[in-house]
Amino acid sequence: MTTTNGTVNSNDRLVVSFGEMLIDFVPTVSGVSLADAPGFLKAPGGAPANVAIAVSRLGGKSAFVGKLGDDEFGHMLAGILKDNGVSGDGINFDKGARTALAFVTLKADGDREFMFYRNPSADMLLTPEELNIELIRSAKVFHYGSISLIVEPCRSAHLKAMEVAKDAGALLSYDPNLRLPLWPSPEEAREQIMSIWDKAHVIKVSDNELEFLTGNDKIDHESALSLWHPNLKLLLVTLGDKGCNYYTKHFHGTVGAFAVKAVDTTGAGDSFVGALLTKIVDDQSVLEDEGRLKELLRYSCACGAITTTKKGAIPALPTVSEVETFLHTHQ
Repeated sequence: MTTTNGTVNSNDRLVVSFGEMLIDFVPTVSGVSLADAPGFLKAPGGAPANVAIAVSRLGGKSAFVGKLGDDEFGHMLAGILKDNGVSGDGINFDKGARTALAFVTLKADGDREFMFYRNPSADMLLTPEELNIELIRSAKVFHYGSISLIVEPCRSAHLKAMEVAKDAGALLSYDPNLRLPLWPSPEEAREQIMSIWDKAHVIKVSDNELEFLTGNDKIDHESALSLWHPNLKLLLVTLGDKGCNYYTKHFHGTVGAFAVKAVDTTGAGDSFVGALLTKIVDDQSVLEDEGRLKELLRYSCACGAITTTKKGAIPALPTVSEVETFLHTHQ
């Protein structure tokens, strides 16, 4: 269980999430450019941190591993993790670098564009020596993205953490979470994202990421299966307001979406992943039972849908009771 001071008893069904946590500055008005936005609200974010909080909100046990600036924003973010029941045993603070910031443009349909301030930010400076190895070894699921692969020393820390988790028997979960403006070039992004592809047991990509990684503008089963590798247990392609496609060694199919009025899509994919990991950390056999897997993915899609109905990622991540109410009214 997660104790009140945010530490984790290692014998639990722990999901450890590795990577970046930052402040998103979200405009107070949707559908305008950054330059025309009258003001911004600060919203804690960063995909791996969102996933850790999503797991905790849904009754799971989670920890975050990453580096924050030793500044007001960094300590605010660490406090938000603690307040949400996420273990902070894997957090480091950097005295020389600031916590990362991102300014987000909200389009009229709730989709977004990003402008990042990381030059360098603290998350990029995590070293392998700073990793809490004991915490990573206790993970039943180890989840990560690709932003932590962009520069050293964080890239080496990421690779070491993955290796430690895998050697300890963890299920490895990968959501590339492509943010092209952060990469030196699209080619470098594709190469580095794929460099760790065959290590993951569970991979979730969006329809846009599928197009980017395959170089094919068709979002179909053939395109998705071109990304299959022998170690994979589950490949997911999320389709926004059309649901998601799923692929395992023995079956594949589609789960439909829920119709909601999207205000802000930030964090929807992280909410989806958090729900998935919360369920499979206790029972991986669901990955081999299509009926149960479809039910789980419907639950995950509901979590993603709920998250789009409010501004900001973390404030919008649902609780178990919110999901149950939602599913009851969307039968």
